[in-house]
Amino acid sequence: TKPAPTKTPPKQLPPWKVLLHNDDENDILHVVESIVMLTPLGKEEAVDKTLEAHHTGLTLLLVTHQERAELYKDQFTSRGLTVTIEPDET
Repeated sequence: TKPAPTKTPPKQLPPWKVLLHNDDENDILHVVESIVMLTPLGKEEAVDKTLEAHHTGLTLLLVTHQERAELYKDQFTSRGLTVTIEPDET
C-alpha cells in the first residue's frame, strides 16, 4: 500500500492595502453607507474610517489579496469614491 500523498497548504497571497481618500464631492453618510455595503466592516467601523479619511485625507479600509483589492477599488469608484490600492509592505 502506498502512503497517501501529503497535502501542502495553499500559499498565502501577498497582502494589498485598500485606501480610502477624502474628497469634497461626497457627504459622510454616502461614504459610510458605501463602506458598510461593500466591505465586511460594520457601521461603527465605517464611521471611524470615514472620519479618519475626512480629517487626515486618507484611511486604511482593509488589507486583502490583490484581486479582491482591485474589485473593492472598482466598486468604490462606481459609487463616486476615490480608493487606491497598494502592496502591503509591512
